[in-house]
Amino acid sequence: MDKLKAMAAFVQIVEKGSLTAAADALGISLPSTVRTLAALERSLGARLLNRTTRRIALTDEGRACYERARRILGDVADVEAAVSQRQDKPRGRLAIGASVMFGRLNLAPLAVEFLARHPEVQMELLLMDRVVNLVEEGLDASIRIGSLADSSLVAVELGRTRRVVCATPAFLKRHGVPREPADLARMPCIRFTGVALNDWEFGAGKKTRRVHVEGPISTNQIDAALDACLQGLGCGRFLCYQVAAHQKAGRLRYMLEAHEPEPLPVSLVYPQARLVSARLRAFMNFVVPRMRARLKR
Repeated sequence: MDKLKAMAAFVQIVEKGSLTAAADALGISLPSTVRTLAALERSLGARLLNRTTRRIALTDEGRACYERARRILGDVADVEAAVSQRQDKPRGRLAIGASVMFGRLNLAPLAVEFLARHPEVQMELLLMDRVVNLVEEGLDASIRIGSLADSSLVAVELGRTRRVVCATPAFLKRHGVPREPADLARMPCIRFTGVALNDWEFGAGKKTRRVHVEGPISTNQIDAALDACLQGLGCGRFLCYQVAAHQKAGRLRYMLEAHEPEPLPVSLVYPQARLVSARLRAFMNFVVPRMRARLKR
């Protein structure tokens, strides 16, 4: 058994999501793909995949094997690139994830500009307000906001975003401007599950404190929370990029800025075990400096 080819076949099975799709990508028959996987499992003395009629799932041993196999294949590709002294032209599918509003406001415009420069790349943008597993969702990379706990990801920091409390001028005229975070406990507040729900954090380090808030509406959709805040239903807590345009236009006012918690990091992440393709490398080279400039505004 050629272990390098077997590892490449295993990686294709994981990333394509099925033996059939992997066989098509490899240009070999399905029975040959099945035999290659079985031979690899026998040589390692461990089951790598749990297979049913509908899906495949990595075992713990399979996940460890996948990460290491990607590193090995990446090293081989780096050697080949160094020897040939060339990089492939960016082409093919590129799947990138982000939260809904961040993707719409910041990532999508850059993606369109990138695709205009690289017409042989087909991009899929997966925008959703939840943390996704990059391997399971088939993503090449994703933009994440907040601290990263997954050590299997490589993170390129793009900048930071503040967590701000804001309200309309008319609302503040009716209810008064809060001077301390505790004042919010007596005011109607718009609660959004993506940033905070009933307990809003203020301060940093040992001075961190939480304030319990209530209000007329809670929602898991940022647009609904922002609309409620703009209609004057209450104070809202948002990430700065979500409301910056409204603050600049005078529709919303920031409050309690001296009590804000530490800004959250914004990072471009990708699996450290995954080979960085020419298209992903080109995308990162294009997006990273431009996104950093956007987040400094």
